[in-house]
Order: sequence, then structure tokens, then C-alpha cells
Amino acid sequence: MKLYAKTIPHTLPDWATTVTKSADLFEVEINDEHPNFQSLLEELATEIEPGTIGVKAEDLCSRLGIEMSNPNLHQLVEQAQTLISEIATHPDYKQLLDLGYQPDLNIADAQTALTYLQWELERNRELSV
Repeated sequence: MKLYAKTIPHTLPDWATTVTKSADLFEVEINDEHPNFQSLLEELATEIEPGTIGVKAEDLCSRLGIEMSNPNLHQLVEQAQTLISEIATHPDYKQLLDLGYQPDLNIADAQTALTYLQWELERNRELSV
């Protein structure tokens, strides 16, 4: 699991690692199978809505001393493009296709839609400058 944060504490728990750092964003990889992380989740678990037990991201971040990032749409589209590319080349996805999986929206369609969105964002950015 990954978190994107504006700020992080100087030391993170042993189940959290800083993957990348930039001027305004930290990417933190969390080993969500680590027993200490699982214990923290159990401790923070609450009823989010009737019948749904979970952990609120703000509670987890507060406990870790992390301030969550609110990435702009352009960053999110770039991340989505990267994930779609990884899905397209993943052996499990290729195996599903070989077994006859035919999604209503294929990878190329999703990439095209995101490309159009990127173009629109760039066009609007140019118009507002």
C-alpha cells in the first residue's frame, strides 16, 4: 500500500519506507501485512458507517504524524497512466486475456481517455495563464 504525504516524521515505523521524495511530496510504501501494522489497524478500527468497520485515513495519518497530500489532477492522471501500463504488462492480466477475458473497456481505451484528459488539463492551464 502507498501513501502520498506532504510531511512525514523523521523516523517511520519499521513497516513504512519512504520510496521517493520531492519538494512537495513523499511517497511512502507500507508493508500492510506486517504484524505491527495489523495491530495498529485493529487498534484504530472503528465503525465508519453502520455495518462497516474500517480505519479512517486521517486517523492512521494522525497516528503516524503524516500530513496527507492532495495531489493535483494532473499528478493523479500521470499515476493512473503508469498503473494502467503496469496492468497491461502484468502476467496475470495477460493470462486472463489468453483465457478469453474481454473487458467492456480495454486498456487502450482507458489510456486514450486519460490522454484526452491530460490534453484538456494542459489546454485549460494554457488558457488560464
